[in-house]
Amino acid sequence: MGCKMVIKIKEIKIGKRVRKDIGDLTNLKKSIRKHGVMNPILLTPDNELISGYRRLTAARELGIEELEVKVINPKDNVEFLEMEMEENMIRKDFSQEELLDGMKKKKSLVSPNIFQRIWNFIKRIFGIR
Repeated sequence: MGCKMVIKIKEIKIGKRVRKDIGDLTNLKKSIRKHGVMNPILLTPDNELISGYRRLTAARELGIEELEVKVINPKDNVEFLEMEMEENMIRKDFSQEELLDGMKKKKSLVSPNIFQRIWNFIKRIFGIR
């Protein structure tokens, strides 16, 4: 469903949006600076924004001129609105336990204990993944 392409941000048309408050973009901009825009925004074939307004705004504020987008063709205005709304309603945030687990894993990758460092060294020598 849809095709991916790169487009100049200035070519993206923004119509009326359901979301009025985009919130604080500080963390999103930090993430985009570090990793880029990880999920493409959705556009119609006429370059009208369906979803990804916060990502688009953050990228624009960072001075990014082009973005990878996914172009899809909603069959009507109802489907267009559903796509805009569902992207923000359907997703599920991490639970507190999942977030803690992720932080522990990151810490062990950034600062592994001596046994992990030895194991990582052995894996590198023998090409183990």
